[in-house]
Amino acid sequence: MENSFLKEFKDREYFNQCTNSQELEQLMNKKKIKAYIGFDCTAPSLHVGSLLQIMCLRLLQKHGHQPIVLLGGGTTRIGDPSGKEETRKILSEKHIEKNIKNIEKVFKIYLKTSNPKLKPIFVNNYKWLGKLNYIKFLREIGKHFTINKMLSFDSVKLRLDREQSLSYMEFNYMILQAYDFLELNKSKNCVMQIGGSDQWGNIVNGVDLIKRHSSKQVFGLTTPLITLASGAKMGKTEKGAVWLDNKLLSSYDYWQFWRNTDDRDVQKFLKMFTDLDLDKIDKIKNKDINKLKIILANEATAMLHGKLESEKAEKTAKKTFEENLSGDSLPSIKVKENINIVDVIIISKLESSKSEIRRLIKGNGIKVNNIVVENDKLEIKKNLLNDQGFFKLSIGKKKHIKVIID
Repeated sequence: MENSFLKEFKDREYFNQCTNSQELEQLMNKKKIKAYIGFDCTAPSLHVGSLLQIMCLRLLQKHGHQPIVLLGGGTTRIGDPSGKEETRKILSEKHIEKNIKNIEKVFKIYLKTSNPKLKPIFVNNYKWLGKLNYIKFLREIGKHFTINKMLSFDSVKLRLDREQSLSYMEFNYMILQAYDFLELNKSKNCVMQIGGSDQWGNIVNGVDLIKRHSSKQVFGLTTPLITLASGAKMGKTEKGAVWLDNKLLSSYDYWQFWRNTDDRDVQKFLKMFTDLDLDKIDKIKNKDINKLKIILANEATAMLHGKLESEKAEKTAKKTFEENLSGDSLPSIKVKENINIVDVIIISKLESSKSEIRRLIKGNGIKVNNIVVENDKLEIKKNLLNDQGFFKLSIGKKKHIKVIID
């Protein structure tokens, strides 16, 4: 009988690869398990690029399994070479600890915490990696790894093929990640690691290490790497990262990210990034594409920022785009009077190139209070402000911001 978790995992298009899939299916049909995903803490928050992994943890809880969230206080000090073209910047210990505290808050939004059998277990791998005795580690763990095999993994091979430097510190990362799995298996009875497809080699290393070290069978499960239909990387926009933190990105901007989803990605993202039943998604799939985008934006935003913020963002968007008014929830910036319009747009981060801004002005693509800007020499004056003390700056139909004159 197909396991309910694995079935939905596949139906929502989360599935990429699995070790010993039949045995995993049998195990998950017999009992509830613990599974983990690791997150390195290189930034003050996670962004949308990590959301698929968070959704996997939610799905575990939905089917009665307990997620373990590993926050890489130890491995962040080293740097994962997977998918990287150069050595990652090494952060201070104080900076890493601050990031860990902020990132933990994200999981407490997405994961249920009331049921003790399902609530996420948070672990920091610095707890055990920080205490390792190097000689003892090499004798007990290092002996299970061969250089030949380590050189064959994509995370290493691609860097070497491109003749890009790979530090010995980074080369050790895969051993430390495998050791994390061993430690969690021993201390938390964790039997599965989930990760992106770029982590396959590291995950297999952990499965093999536990088999050799403890003669236990554990499992690895990977998700596909998400790229947008446009070819862009998930989680990045012209304005920067799409953060899962309202201090770094407003709920309105978050809503807009999902509302602006490429038509070709909408069906897939409804499956991947909302809790909507798959049957319901199938029933609404032939709706007007713009209505589907609004459903996607509402569901995704409500999950992170709450239903009220989601509704507020939708109303603001409706006012801004359909009624051509200034929405209350638009993000805002402050500028000085007499500043040039080009500089205002640079400050707003709606565009980053002055030559592109001038090209847009020539093409009537920039508006102030819904009036086309005809001259790139325009200076911002207080007479542009509306009764609420700001003016609306628009680039095209989708980029809008409130400008306040300080």
